[in-house]
Amino acid sequence: MARIDRYRAEDRRAVEALYRRVFGHDAAEASRLRWEWQYERNPAHPDGPLIWVAREGPAVVGQLATIPVRLTLRGRELDGTWGTDAMVSPERQRQGLGEHLFRTWEAHGSAALGLGLSTSSSSLLRKLRWPILDVPCLVKPLTRRALRVPHWSAPVNRLVSAVTLPLVRVVGRARPLRAEARLVRRFDEGFEDLWKRVASKFDLAVRRDARYLNWKFVAPPHVRYSIAALQRNDEPAGYVVYRHVHEPLGRVTLVVDFLADPDDEPGLRTLLAWVDREAHAADSDKVRCYTPHAGFRRILRRSGYFAVKSTLEMVARIDAFDVGSGFSAQTDRWHVTLGDGDVDR
Repeated sequence: MARIDRYRAEDRRAVEALYRRVFGHDAAEASRLRWEWQYERNPAHPDGPLIWVAREGPAVVGQLATIPVRLTLRGRELDGTWGTDAMVSPERQRQGLGEHLFRTWEAHGSAALGLGLSTSSSSLLRKLRWPILDVPCLVKPLTRRALRVPHWSAPVNRLVSAVTLPLVRVVGRARPLRAEARLVRRFDEGFEDLWKRVASKFDLAVRRDARYLNWKFVAPPHVRYSIAALQRNDEPAGYVVYRHVHEPLGRVTLVVDFLADPDDEPGLRTLLAWVDREAHAADSDKVRCYTPHAGFRRILRRSGYFAVKSTLEMVARIDAFDVGSGFSAQTDRWHVTLGDGDVDR
């Protein structure tokens, strides 16, 4: 039986080789690019990578990496970890090693979180009876190409585009900003105060202080984000992180992360209007945002967004204290975005 313990510096080459075998050369090269930023420079865990490794003799045959974060959970703060890059060597798969890795992860933390689960991880976690939920997805169409569906034929897509064009023109038009917003390069101490003001509004959220935000959205070596801040009385009242990507059927602007007081509808609508302008300038066909928070979703719908089927699964296993059997079914005050975890690569 394989032995599972903490990653050591001398494991680096073996883990990279395993990654290459399981995910392929391109994915392994992408992982190498972000590895030091993601694990060595994480401000929530200055002692180095928190990665679980499965060993058979000198060989590394499995891994489950984690990304430590500080969580706010119903008014309390605790340490949590996002799970990522779970892998088992091909010849050791379907032998219970993946389950052993996940149980080790759970046993050594207060809160185990997952976002953007792979098919295999989702299946295993369901077997382990971990609570899995879909993070609601909302989309704002900007052009006639926004409503194309990959599995529809070209004639059907053209027909739908033509029929819905009048609605898209109304919904997707640019609207004036309701308050002052500006681009920023870094998150300063003012964003610390913003987090302190709004943290109590969420039942579950990663603590979004300046150190975390700069590490997560300013320092990554593999992706570039744009950041806009809402300003009131010369201090931040909210922010939005976004980027533009190409997809098979068009160009999409992703709302990667955002924060504002859930009761500040004019403020959030200003940030959304900013993203609309940026999306139009980038010739995007639509804007996509993920959020389980009921208040945020209500404001998004009033800003022209429509709920669509979500493909983003999340798991939250809390062991620090008893959160009750219905915790994972009560997500209306959870603040989770695409930028959480390790989804946006």
